[in-house]
Amino acid sequence: MDMERSEGGVEVRPLEEENGVEPMDTVDDASRSGKALDLLRRFLDVQRRRAEAYTKLRRGFSEYMSNGGEETYQQLCGEITQEFNDCSKQVIELESLFLMPDLCQADLANLLKAVQAQEKQKLHLSIKIQVLKKSGRPSERLVMHDSCRFDNVKGHQCVHVQEITEAAGTEDAEADAEYDNALKEAICGVQEAVTSINEYMEEVRYEIEDLQSE
Repeated sequence: MDMERSEGGVEVRPLEEENGVEPMDTVDDASRSGKALDLLRRFLDVQRRRAEAYTKLRRGFSEYMSNGGEETYQQLCGEITQEFNDCSKQVIELESLFLMPDLCQADLANLLKAVQAQEKQKLHLSIKIQVLKKSGRPSERLVMHDSCRFDNVKGHQCVHVQEITEAAGTEDAEADAEYDNALKEAICGVQEAVTSINEYMEEVRYEIEDLQSE
């Protein structure tokens, strides 16, 4: 082993080499990598929880549209909302941990923040899609007759009966077109958010691979 320097004829070697101990900066780097790797794996767990929640929400909505059950559906929405709130809180906590002095990984914190923003947009639009589908196209919505009158002579006197005019037909067509556009925009927005999330998640996996190889 080469001498580092010589003082008064005595060989002076680096203390860490004499004792067979790795340099302190190497230990610190390994510790930082280990912590960052652990946080990213925790983030993947959160994303899996989100995916499971979306699956549960879609299944529940499909059952609601087929069989009804408003109370059951609303209960499901409350549970899913709580799950997404918990996931968001965990990601925010992970972001803050990446910014702590012992890690100083602003790039990873920003990566998680970008995913969080797209997840928020995806959830907002997913709920909008369900609300639109639940209400249905304006021209196809069922008419409630609670306010109509009924007597034994004339029978059902519907207050909803109106003269069919060209203007009324135009209004219905415009309402349907507005509904269709809103639904289409929401669906496209969800697809765009999913694409962005997948791209960011690919970056997260690359970061994990790099940290594992260190």
